[in-house]
Amino acid sequence: MTHGKYPDLEAYLDMHLMGATNGVRLFEAAARSWSGTRHQEVITRLAQDIDDERAALRRAIEQFGHRPGRVKMFVAHSMARLAAVNPVNPLRRKGNAGAQLELETLLSLLRGKEALWETLISLLHSAPAADRLGFTEEELLRLLTAARQQQAEIADIMKESAPDRFLRVD
Repeated sequence: MTHGKYPDLEAYLDMHLMGATNGVRLFEAAARSWSGTRHQEVITRLAQDIDDERAALRRAIEQFGHRPGRVKMFVAHSMARLAAVNPVNPLRRKGNAGAQLELETLLSLLRGKEALWETLISLLHSAPAADRLGFTEEELLRLLTAARQQQAEIADIMKESAPDRFLRVD
């Protein structure tokens, strides 16, 4: 692992890269959970968007001159394997509390990503070294807007599907 001039920023970026690696697998697992519903397409598209954003973050980290630690990346890939099993909703049911928790987990991941972009915008405004990440302010604003839109899409699925999940009479 390289230790640069900004070890706290590097550690922060590493943690977000780990989260994004895990997040991609959780979204892919959720797409399988919601297979056969009209929500599957949205969740599948979001999984691809998050994978693309993860790759952009990885490039930015490398451009910054940092290489994520092998141990951290091993942990990230191990967590991603677990996420692919979908520990929140292992039976992939749409009509139980696990499905609700699955959507809430996705929402939390997206909120974390939103916070990342907000933080990088703040750094871009206050620290010249942030330019080395290679993101322009316009690009970060686009990513921030996308994170908020993604949250809205998952929140809509959550709100729309909750009554069937919790208020159905068997």
